[in-house]
Amino acid sequence: MRFRELGIETQRQSPSNVRTEGFAFLVRAGYLTREGQPTCLGESALARLKELSQSDSFFAKLKIPTIKTGDETFFAISTGDVEILHCPVCNYAARHEVALFKKQALPAEPVLPLEKVLTPDCNTIESLANFLGVPKEKTAKALMFTRLADSKFVFVVVRGDMTLSQAKLKKHVGEVRPATADEIAKAGAAAGYASPMGLKDALIVVDDLIPQSANLVAGANEAGYHFKNTNYGRDYSAEIVADLVLAEAGDPCPECGKPMIAFDADLLADQTGYSFENILGALAEVHHDGKGLMFPSSVAPFDVYLMQLPGKELDTHAKAEEIYTTLQSAGISVLFDDRDERAGVKFNDADLIGCPLRVTVGEKNLANGMVELKRRVDAPSKSIKIEDVVKETKTII
Repeated sequence: MRFRELGIETQRQSPSNVRTEGFAFLVRAGYLTREGQPTCLGESALARLKELSQSDSFFAKLKIPTIKTGDETFFAISTGDVEILHCPVCNYAARHEVALFKKQALPAEPVLPLEKVLTPDCNTIESLANFLGVPKEKTAKALMFTRLADSKFVFVVVRGDMTLSQAKLKKHVGEVRPATADEIAKAGAAAGYASPMGLKDALIVVDDLIPQSANLVAGANEAGYHFKNTNYGRDYSAEIVADLVLAEAGDPCPECGKPMIAFDADLLADQTGYSFENILGALAEVHHDGKGLMFPSSVAPFDVYLMQLPGKELDTHAKAEEIYTTLQSAGISVLFDDRDERAGVKFNDADLIGCPLRVTVGEKNLANGMVELKRRVDAPSKSIKIEDVVKETKTII
């Protein structure tokens, strides 16, 4: 492919909306617009990735670090739109909203009698815990929803120091929305002072830590009042007992018990297929230096950046055209820079675009029947005979 045919427009400076260094190089090299849309060069790179995805060991060829979560593959990046919890010891990983963790049950204690207490203006877990002088883990947090499928009132209980995972709840009861004030009142609950005791026509769902937590403070279903010492089994039961809460960074891994870490990531692949634009972005993040992109030979959109430098006495253009045809006939993909530009511009653009190998046709070497070869990765350039270009190129790529 010729440089002009792709309409490549390189930039000397990073765009003002730069998000990451890899993204900046993709824009500067002309793979993406400033808005992140693929250009003709970008489409060539994506087509190459799509072709390679049909072969075995696709991600191994990319030479990028990935994180697996079941059927999903992610790349850690600060601008990613998915939060992952990961154990660096055993490599357990999951999306934040569905991640598991080793839960810590409260110490066992004797079951105490139920006690109704006045708790004015205590309609949050924080205000309740402060007023009664108890830790948040000794309270029961109530969350109320209405199931979309059948308008069933769903009452959820998690420990006061935990956060409900909407994704985990959905797995057990289906899609829900927050219950309205009328729906809450109809079920016999009181917003801010609710508990699962004495409810009417409600689906009660509790986190699996609740049956292991004795003597929790919970709402009395009356404004301004709570019950101390509520106990699952004695005071109420549930139709569903399951893991419902969010794991957080620092929580013990469900497999090895070591603390987990959190990071943002881009989805590269799942059971429906690949996200090739995210894969291109991941490649740029990993494979670049201070001059530009450095794509591995196995995934680069072009094997060779063929550069022609105008000569004063020799027709370098005709010889470059000949080499271009020879390389293509040998099955080597070539980006041919035959622009009427200064040598410095062409060398800079070659580094920016990041083909694995640069072949330079200049007058000095050509006078001796030779051309210059230079790998994009750190390696010295060398002069070779023109008739050896195909052999040398295949050896390198």
